[in-house]
Amino acid sequence: MALKKKKTKTSSSKAKSSAKKAPAARGKKPAAKKPAARKRLAAPKGARKKSRVRPAGELPAAPPENPRAKALAHKIGQLLVDKKATDVLVLDVRGMSSYADYIVLGSAESDRQVSAMAENVHVKIKEEDGLYPAGTEGQETGQWVLLDYHEVVAHLFLNDVRAFYDLEGLWADAPREKLA
Repeated sequence: MALKKKKTKTSSSKAKSSAKKAPAARGKKPAAKKPAARKRLAAPKGARKKSRVRPAGELPAAPPENPRAKALAHKIGQLLVDKKATDVLVLDVRGMSSYADYIVLGSAESDRQVSAMAENVHVKIKEEDGLYPAGTEGQETGQWVLLDYHEVVAHLFLNDVRAFYDLEGLWADAPREKLA
């Protein structure tokens, strides 16, 4: 049976321990210990992360086209035009927004017209494409109706409400297509 050797404190370690106790003795709180830094996992040899710095003025690469979402956005826009909506815009927000690829905006003169436009879009998309909205908001009041079809979000406004919230200004950098 081997005997374990006891570690003895050296004079330098005693000095360190007394130095740690000194601030507490003078009425000061001891300094909080810093948390240990997290170690990053090393990548396997040969695997290098490729990074490229864009020159000033160069735009980021556009995300891939989504033809199904684009067709749905234009279809919703056309359904709004059929119900006499004004200022119908399709905004391409791919790469700028995490929740949609396209935003459709339309205005109306009255709250009844806004509700009728929302109902028309809902019924026609359900009949022709079999799609149901993930969510709808504001259909009861008719001031601002939101229809969420996952990749396409439609905002239907009263003219005054649209001017107040100015979503076109919020998405000023997004490419846009005016339908009416």
